Amino acid sequence: MEINIEIIPSYKIAYIRRTGFYGSENVKVMESLKNWARERHLINESSIILGIAQDNPRFTEPKDCRYDACIVVSDEFEPENSLINFGEIIGGKYCVFKISHTVDAMQKAWEEIFSELSKRNYALDEGRPILERYAMQMIKNHYSEICVPIV
Repeated sequence: MEINIEIIPSYKIAYIRRTGFYGSENVKVMESLKNWARERHLINESSIILGIAQDNPRFTEPKDCRYDACIVVSDEFEPENSLINFGEIIGGKYCVFKISHTVDAMQKAWEEIFSELSKRNYALDEGRPILERYAMQMIKNHYSEICVPIV
């Protein structure tokens, strides 16, 4: 697992939220988002798709955990009347973990990222969510990233 520090900008996003146990249902939400984005020609070489687990299942009932499947859109993108929500990701300093784009690698990374932060003396910024980042350029090379906000 490769680790870097990065300043991620603020992003305008379009997203679909799902509430419930984290797992395979989140994949379905992500596919729905990608289908919506493809219909609007929003997916290209420079697209960034994000997965955001809004709640920690240690502190929130798993049935109440929120997951957002997001795509970064331009500031000029006009929201439409649909089931898609619009919002913003607040930028800042992140510890970025580059991992293989597989379910197993993602699960393993989630188990290790907090101990890695501690080893490197980084503190989690609890005011911003952790981002699973799927940049098209990375996906083509079979990688994705977990971006952990730090102070």
